Amino acid sequence: MSPAAIAAGKQLYGTWRLVSCKRTVAATGETQDMFGKSPHGFIIFGRDGQMLVLLAGEKRPKPPDPDKMTDQNRIDLFKTMLAYGGKYTFDGKTLTTRVDISWNENWTGTEQVRTVKFEGNRLILSTIPSIGSLDGKIENIVLTWERIQ
Repeated sequence: MSPAAIAAGKQLYGTWRLVSCKRTVAATGETQDMFGKSPHGFIIFGRDGQMLVLLAGEKRPKPPDPDKMTDQNRIDLFKTMLAYGGKYTFDGKTLTTRVDISWNENWTGTEQVRTVKFEGNRLILSTIPSIGSLDGKIENIVLTWERIQ
């Protein structure tokens, strides 16, 4: 690993709080807040090369007691969150995570690739343009995180 990649990795280590999660549709430039204007979430990068991320919408439904939850309650909760973890590599510009566990089994066993920028106390992760699961349109998602001190 190059000295630049080692230095960049040190900048990545730690815990970050989600500031925003914005989706842009390539064809129209339309942008939307995927988890609302004030989403909740954390991403943790360990020095051991493991990462874990959890995102939740700003207005997640609060269902009744677990014994009384309906299938629709479960669907609504599933649709307002995202979580995965696994082994990551970072070369100073590109973050690649081999997903070992996920809220969505379609992601387990895949590689999630993000471009990385640092701006002051912020970490900006961007997906590569891909077909969106919401509507099949080509999209780019940008997640902005702030380091927890």
